[in-house]
Amino acid sequence: MDQLRYPKLLTIQDISCVGQCSLTVALPILSACGAETCILPSAVLSTHTGGFKGFTVRDLTADMPAVAAHWKKEGISFDAVYTGYLGSIEQIGYVQDIIRDLRRPGGKVFVDPAMADNGVLYGAFDMPYVHAIKPLCFSADVMLPNLTEACLLTDMPYRTEYDEAYIAEILTRLEAAGAGTVILTGISYEPGTTGVIVRENGVTQYYRHKYLDRVTHGTGDVYASIFVGAVLQGRSAFEAAKLAADLTVQSIENTMDDASHWYGVKFETVLPALIDALRK
Repeated sequence: MDQLRYPKLLTIQDISCVGQCSLTVALPILSACGAETCILPSAVLSTHTGGFKGFTVRDLTADMPAVAAHWKKEGISFDAVYTGYLGSIEQIGYVQDIIRDLRRPGGKVFVDPAMADNGVLYGAFDMPYVHAIKPLCFSADVMLPNLTEACLLTDMPYRTEYDEAYIAEILTRLEAAGAGTVILTGISYEPGTTGVIVRENGVTQYYRHKYLDRVTHGTGDVYASIFVGAVLQGRSAFEAAKLAADLTVQSIENTMDDASHWYGVKFETVLPALIDALRK
């Protein structure tokens, strides 16, 4: 595929000006994937919140409906909508309005719940937020939860040790709630490896890959953005999941020898490989 497709995508999430996560990751990755990438920032932060102190935050919730109204007036619409971190229940409602009003017929919706990890909700969220985001997740064409988020969305207990039957029950509950394609990340059945599960049309596929024992920020955003970009270029969900996993691992490996780069991963170093892979 020498000529990439040129879809028009809207991604809605916050901007951490420094820190290689959220929109500062999504915008360059999706652009590299050949998409016209439009953005709607939900907030602007001086840095992300993982390890930096005294960061600034500008909440843009009040601006979101006005921006959407202007787009609607101008006749602007999108082939796909991809959501990441949303800061409040109010923002979830605005996103649902945007999807209803501005998504083109047949356009895809990708939702990364981005609300929890390692068995706990992020500090800004509570259970009412979890309940509020369920309709957005379960109406999406593709949702990309990690294990903690999948447990919260299905009222399953979170476990650090589990078997395939436990994961199968989570997937069954997600499907029963209305989930489309599910990309379940960070699933490990044996030491030294982890992987991603793709559940689509009742079929489960598992891609096992290397586990790197390093705390990293923004890798979920790197993964989701590569996945979305690859799907928009015609890759199947499983092909996109594999590519996203391999390049996310590579971006971590490319960062591990630089102790000063603790705040994110050098995803820019894998963009040439991403572009090459999508042209094949």
